[in-house]
Formats: sequence, structure tokens, C-alpha cells
Amino acid sequence: MDLSLFLSIIIGNIFINNFILFKFLGLCPFIGVSKKTGPALSMGCAVIFVMVLSSIITWLIYNFLLVPFQIEYLRTISFILVIASFVQLVEMIILKTNPTLYRVLGVYLPLITTNCAVLGVTVLNVNMFLKGEYAMPNSFFYTLLQGFCAGLGFMLAMLLMSGIRERLELMNVPESLKGIPVAFIVASLMALAFMGFAGFKF
Repeated sequence: MDLSLFLSIIIGNIFINNFILFKFLGLCPFIGVSKKTGPALSMGCAVIFVMVLSSIITWLIYNFLLVPFQIEYLRTISFILVIASFVQLVEMIILKTNPTLYRVLGVYLPLITTNCAVLGVTVLNVNMFLKGEYAMPNSFFYTLLQGFCAGLGFMLAMLLMSGIRERLELMNVPESLKGIPVAFIVASLMALAFMGFAGFKF
């Protein structure tokens, strides 16, 4: 196993190439659910679950179905179907185990289905580790690792944002900046701060 690739996947997806703060994917749940830490943590865990399982299933579909039958052009539609299925599973589990949390997450839980961060990690896995019919060695493990670390990076951004927004509720914010405007300002400052990790070398 390539140690430098292993470290670059972990640190890159969590800090350097964070899906929210660098790639700007998944901004809808990031802004909508980050008002409180509890829902932000729950959303982060749900996204990690969906990203990991979607990465596994999409790797299997691409490697053993799309490539052998030379129908790689169906990649996007098949990946979206996989993600939608897992989101429905997560939604049913949360509704059954914690109805209060289900009501708090509201419309943002089904939005994981159209969360471009989840689709983005599955497409990135294929582009990085599956070159046509030639899968790189240990591609399954790297795919699984990247899905998990991308989810961790998503959850980290959510938790940081929710902590800041909870503090802002206690501050005297100008009326014109309350809500979404100050959230975007905070998100842009967080993105600038995370750019400092770009100097890491492996």
C-alpha cells in the first residue's frame, strides 16, 4: 500500500480538499442544518454512512457491471440510484429510532439524495482509482477510505459552522446580516482558513 497516497486521501479529504470548504459541494445542508450542533452532528453522521456505503456499492457496480458490459456512460444515473436508495434507508432508520431528530432535520434529510458531495465522492473515486477496465491496486480500500474521510471532512465543516452560528446567536449582529448573510460570510472565512492546509507535502 502506498503510504503517501494513504495520507493524502485522509488529510486531503478532511482538510485540504474539503468537499464543502474547497469544492463547495453540499452547501444546502451545510447552511440549512448548521444552526445547532446536535442536528449538524446527526447530519454529518448520516452523510458519512451514505458516502461510505455508496462508495462501496458504486465501486462494485462500476467494476463488475458497467466496465464488463462497456456501459460506463451509465455511471452517473446508476450512482444517483444507489445514493437515493441509501438516503431512503437512512431516512427510515432515523424516523424509526428518533422521530424528534427526524423532524429537526426536516427537508434537509431527503436533500442528501441530491447532495452533490455524495455524488461527487463516488465520481471522484472512479476518476482516481478506476481507470477504465484497469483498476489500480487496492482500489477498493482507497475508495472506502476516501468515502469515509470525505464524510469526516463534511461533518467537521458542519460542526465548526454550527459552533460559530450558535455563538453568533448571542452576539449583536446587524439586522441586515442575520441568518443566511452572516452564514455565508462565516463560511467564506472558514474556507480561507482551510486554505492554509494546502501547503502540506507528502
